[in-house]
Amino acid sequence: DLHYEGSIFIDKEILKQANISHYEKVEIYNINNGNRFSTYAVPVEQKDACYVNGAAARLVYKGDLIIVCTFANYTKEEAENHQPIVVLR
Repeated sequence: DLHYEGSIFIDKEILKQANISHYEKVEIYNINNGNRFSTYAVPVEQKDACYVNGAAARLVYKGDLIIVCTFANYTKEEAENHQPIVVLR
């Protein structure tokens, strides 16, 4: 939706599996064209849904493969034990 103010709508179950919160900042990497941008995640009920909104919608096309990433700050001790969560669809 080019006229929405921004965000990426993602299936709420995928967000739950990835431990991504509503309105959490996410980085989007488009594998098909190399575009990278930041936005925020919004859960939706639709199974396996993933829709980019606002101006960023011009950077992703239907069928493109994307990577959605989040980051956190850890102490050295926390980082040594951290295991990333990877959800593939």
